[in-house]
Amino acid sequence: MLNIGCHLSISKGYENMGKDALSIGANTFQFFTRNPRGGKARAIDLKDMKALLNIMKVNNFTKLLAHAPYTLNPCSADERTRELAKEMMIDDLNKMELLPNNLYNFHPGSHVKQGVEIGINYIVALLNSVLWEEQKTTVLLETMAGKGSEIGRNFEEIAEIISRVELKDKMGVCLDTCHVYDAGYDIVNNLDEVLKEFDKIIGLDRLKAIHLNDSKNPFKSHKDRHEKIGEGFIGIEAITRIINHSKLRSLPFFLETPNELEGYKKEIELLKSRYKEL
Repeated sequence: MLNIGCHLSISKGYENMGKDALSIGANTFQFFTRNPRGGKARAIDLKDMKALLNIMKVNNFTKLLAHAPYTLNPCSADERTRELAKEMMIDDLNKMELLPNNLYNFHPGSHVKQGVEIGINYIVALLNSVLWEEQKTTVLLETMAGKGSEIGRNFEEIAEIISRVELKDKMGVCLDTCHVYDAGYDIVNNLDEVLKEFDKIIGLDRLKAIHLNDSKNPFKSHKDRHEKIGEGFIGIEAITRIINHSKLRSLPFFLETPNELEGYKKEIELLKSRYKEL
């Protein structure tokens, strides 16, 4: 079975996100933990969360993916920005324990001309201060396109962060197809080689989720502009190979394409038609 979902708005509430996912043929979804461009978080509603958990159980959902806000930058040159990143992540991870055994994804951040080494030091310090032994949420580092001073533009930077996290069993990776293609990993013509490189440097056991997006820009452009499935430079044939690859097919796939609900429904139908049941 293809484990597929899209990005839904938490403003509707947890139960309604579950219902929206079902309405488009999804068995998972991604959501921002709070305003993606700010710091305001939705208040905890235990009844609403329990209703979602029931939907997930009855309909055999796979793991959900919560996404940290874009404003969370753990390696900023500004100390207060780093403090806010820590405060937001602690709050997010505590709330995620009410939806246990799911995933929490964040962008490693931008070092803002401080240099990659200093940026990684800050990211590692954050993770070592917010993770705890009993937590049930797996925290994912997202692969990035390499624009500006982003950290996570290559597998080596992701691996370096994980290698220095004390509670490594709480860590994983979310691979974004648009990002890695824009970063210079040729998933169109050399998917097997890219996965071999990922396995050698990070380990495929760390790969927990995939952001499934086409790209508005050509290979190695470092632009990070998502396109609808089959309408960009990655293309439907390459995406078909990705969802059917033996090393990837059992993972949850999350669409972040420029769509509304009806558009996501059509993409999910397309991808299901391309998925080969074993």
